[in-house]
Amino acid sequence: MRIGVLTGGGDCPGLNAVIRAVVRKGVSVYGHEFVGFRDGWRGPLEGDTMPLDVQAVRGILPRGGTILGSSRTNPIKIDGGVEKIKDNLASAGVDALIAIGGEDTLGVAKQLFDKDVNVVGVPKTIDNDLNATDYTFGFDTAVNIATEAIDRLHTTAESHHRALICEVMGRHAGWIALHAGMAGGANVILIPEKPFDIDRVCAYVESRFKTRYAPIIVVAEGAHPIEGQMALQAGELDSFGHVRLGGIGEMLAKEIEKRTGKEARTTVLGHIQRGGTPTAFDRVLATRFGLHAIDAVHEGRYGTMVALQGTDVVTVGLDEATKELKTVPVSRYEEAEVFFG
Repeated sequence: MRIGVLTGGGDCPGLNAVIRAVVRKGVSVYGHEFVGFRDGWRGPLEGDTMPLDVQAVRGILPRGGTILGSSRTNPIKIDGGVEKIKDNLASAGVDALIAIGGEDTLGVAKQLFDKDVNVVGVPKTIDNDLNATDYTFGFDTAVNIATEAIDRLHTTAESHHRALICEVMGRHAGWIALHAGMAGGANVILIPEKPFDIDRVCAYVESRFKTRYAPIIVVAEGAHPIEGQMALQAGELDSFGHVRLGGIGEMLAKEIEKRTGKEARTTVLGHIQRGGTPTAFDRVLATRFGLHAIDAVHEGRYGTMVALQGTDVVTVGLDEATKELKTVPVSRYEEAEVFFG
């Protein structure tokens, strides 16, 4: 069997570990042949491939990013995109496809499966917002990077008596902000799932200063205030219709300074959260996902995604995985609120 592999959407630590596991087990155990498609869905859309054998995956386990490249190409929005992919898969002699990605990448995979393409998905996103899996690889690394940044911000905040804001990724789900904020001892955590009250945020800031310590605020890029409290800028849309976010931290800093008279500064971690070496947890999880993904392909369990449920890796339907985002439950957020201020 000849199997195609692609990595779509934003890059994240652990992608190379999945590719490595898929190829090594696929070749040594099943005798399959592999071809890599470059830059997400652009690869099969344009027939852009690269060799993918055991030699190609040697030494890539600890590397961040992806040797295949990635993109946010959406073939569904391109006239004849699906047929082009099917034609290019046939021309390359590809019998099945392993798509590694998040909500958008796997949403395309689901639509291709509905049009008779043999595809298996692997969940990847630092946001940890894919349904039907407890964790996605990349999340643990992003949280560790953000936590270390918050630890460093504490000392400089106290030295200069400033309110410091750390803006992390999280468009619709605040998992990174919640976990990193709790682990880093933040005084306020703001997530997309619960609109924040700027007056209450400022009250936390002033309360923290009264203790002679400086406040640390962690905010997800998709967090937003209660309607009417602050003016927010509209961003451009990407090919999947998502607004390009960023800037809430700076707007928050200006509002805090205006309302409290205290100096506030913002640190935006941005793509730092995506880059570099994956943690041991993410290496192991990504490897397990890769091993189970090639099993699913070999056994013909197409239209599925590998997922972590408890400590077991299972397969779930792509429809279940992509039907809705996994967001932070309000009850989970309220557990952290006891430490605010």
